[in-house]
Amino acid sequence: MTEEFMIGELAKRTGCKVQTIRYYEQIGVMPTAARANNNRRMYRNSHLKRLMFIRHSRALGFTLDEIRELLALSDQPDHTCAEVDKIAKNNLENIQKKIRVLSIMEKEMKRMIFQCHGEKVSECLIITALADHAIAEKIKMTASEKNDATTTNHLR
Repeated sequence: MTEEFMIGELAKRTGCKVQTIRYYEQIGVMPTAARANNNRRMYRNSHLKRLMFIRHSRALGFTLDEIRELLALSDQPDHTCAEVDKIAKNNLENIQKKIRVLSIMEKEMKRMIFQCHGEKVSECLIITALADHAIAEKIKMTASEKNDATTTNHLR
C-alpha cells in the first residue's frame, strides 16, 4: 500500500509552506492531489519527490517557467538532455551576472563605509552617497559594461 499524507505533512517534510504547495498546484508545476472522503488533499511520495525537485531548482535560481520545462523534460526519459543543458547554462549565466553586480555593490559599500568617519549624520558620507542617484547609475553601468566585456571575451 502506498503511503499517503496530508498537505501539512508534505509541508513539514519539504520545508515548504502549505500556501506555496497550493500555489504550485494552481499553476501546474505540482500535480493536483487526490481528495480523501473528507475532501482533504492526500499526497504520495511522488508529490514529495516533485516538490523537492521544485524546491531545489528554486534554490538554484531557476524560474517557475524553467522548472516547468525541466519537469516536462524529466517526464521524457528517452529525450536528449540538450534542452536541459541549455536551460541550466542560461541559469548559470544569470547567476554569474548577479555575482558581478553583487561584487560591484560590495566594493561600493566598502568604499562608503571606509569614507565614513562616524561623526554627525549631517556629515555622514554614507547618507550622502545613498542620496546620490548618479552613484547607483554608475553601478548599473559598470555591471553592464563588465557583462558586455565578458560576453565579448567569451565569444572569442
